[in-house]
Formats: sequence, structure tokens, C-alpha cells
Amino acid sequence: MIVTVTPNPSVDRALDVDRLEVGEVNRARATHVHPGGKGINVARALVRHGVAALAVVPTGGPDGARLTELLAEHGVAAVPVPVAGDTRTNVTLVEADGTTTKVNAPGPRLADEEVGALLAAVEAQLVAGPRAVVAAGSLPAGAGDAFFVRLAALADRHRVPLVLDTSGTPFARAVRAGGLTLVKPNEQELGELVGRELGTVGDVVDAAREVLDQGTRGVLVSLGAHGALLVCRDAPHPWWAGGPALVPLSTVGAGDSTLAGFLAADGPAPERLRTAVAWGRAAVLRPGTEVPGPHDLDLDAVRVVADPDPHLALKEL
Repeated sequence: MIVTVTPNPSVDRALDVDRLEVGEVNRARATHVHPGGKGINVARALVRHGVAALAVVPTGGPDGARLTELLAEHGVAAVPVPVAGDTRTNVTLVEADGTTTKVNAPGPRLADEEVGALLAAVEAQLVAGPRAVVAAGSLPAGAGDAFFVRLAALADRHRVPLVLDTSGTPFARAVRAGGLTLVKPNEQELGELVGRELGTVGDVVDAAREVLDQGTRGVLVSLGAHGALLVCRDAPHPWWAGGPALVPLSTVGAGDSTLAGFLAADGPAPERLRTAVAWGRAAVLRPGTEVPGPHDLDLDAVRVVADPDPHLALKEL
């Protein structure tokens, strides 16, 4: 069992349009409604591949009830934590060429007792000893920038590996506190963390090693269309994995599928990276925030390179 924690979940509504005309009336060709939030996306991808996952989510209002219904429809076991505010709705506009415009609502403000209830709900799952707990996404107002630090302390108390996918100040605080098993930033989020622009493979690897030096065991950096890099504390060198260019239907949630693929895979790190990238590549070929299934994967299309050229620009991967 893998437990996911999404502090600021959403009901995701994606609209497919031929081309977005800003300031004009746009008509959608299709609509897609899914339970949303990075941790939820990870859980959905895992369950689609037969990996047991459970989502812990704060829920409130009509959209909170709808979110719980959607999770059940997708076969994802959930622990809803009631809150007074309304669960948010996010809107995604996907153009025919794959260009994606996303509008994320801020979400409800959590009271201190609601934050405590959310952490208590997670700890109740940690007692059973899951394979890992995945904390992912943004934090709602009221959660506090140290929320993931508090969560890491709970995971450490129960000796459960903690995987983190977030950004900004909460990410920086959690990395400084140490004790994380894996973090999964993209190159922009990693660059923001270390305070500089990352343009080459070497830049990303150096930044990842700075994270490792602060007590994290592994850094999985998603590079969008250019694959992913994996840097581990106990490995002699980094790995890169990627494949031929794709024409995406939607890029929303592809990084979450990448992380789910890494967590679901067995074997040595390079093969887990190959699986992760295959899941992410499959995700961009699905509409909206739909997650890929086993038959969507093409592992043979993914190439893994040990110790990639540090001077190579990311856009050349």
C-alpha cells in the first residue's frame, strides 16, 4: 500500500478546444472531469496499474462530496477529512496542438484544528506500515509552510519512507529539515530551490547533489518533453532517461504519472527510471488529466543513459 496526501485537492474540469482565443467565446469539443491534485493523480495512476493506494484528502462543500464520489468511481480508496471550506475546482483548457492553459483556484483556508485532523488521519495510516507516503501539491492557506516538515516527522516516527513533490517555501523548508526519501521537482522548481537557473545536465545534477547534501536520499527531476534525471546519494553517477518526441494531447498530470511509475517499479534505479519516464510519456497522450493504463506504456521507446554529458543543454536531450 502507498498512501498519498493531497493537502489542497480539487475537482479538475478539462475542456478540449481547437484553439484558445483569449477574450472571445470559445466552444469546447469535449469535457473531462476527474479528481485532481498531485497526490490524487499519483494514487489514480498507481491503482490503474494494480498497485494499492489510498488517498488522504481534506474535503468540504458540494465539490468535496463530488471529489469523494469521483475517487470511488476511479477505484481509489480515500480517507476524506472534513473541513469547513469548499474544496476547489480547477479548470484546464487544452488546445488541439497540446498547448495547455490551467487555472487553479486557491482552495479553502484550513483552521489549526483541521490541519491537526489531516495530520492525524495520515498518522492513522502510517501505523499500518505502508510502503511509502507521498505528499504532493500545493498547500492551502492555514496549513503553514512547515506542514511537510511536520509530516516528515510523523513518517520518520513510524519508519515509513516519505516522497515529496511540491515547490516554493514549503519545499525549501522540508529539504532543509532533511529525512526525505525522494523528492520530485521539475527543473524550474529545483532551480528556484537552489537560487539559480539550470540550463545544462551538469547544472541539474549539481543542484540535485546540493539537495542530497541536506539529507534527502534521491532526487528525481522531471524535464517535461526532455525526459527525467535521477540522482541518488548511494549511486556512483546520475542517470537520464527519455525517448523520441511526442505530440501531446495534454501535459497535465504527466509528472505525477512519472512519479507513480517510479514508485510502482521494482529493480535497480535505472530500470525504475525507465518505467517512470514510460508512464509520463504515456500520460501526455491521454486527454485531460486521464492517467495511462498498462497497455499505454512503451518501455522500449525509453532510453536510459548513465552519467549523461554534463555540458549538454537540457533542450538538447
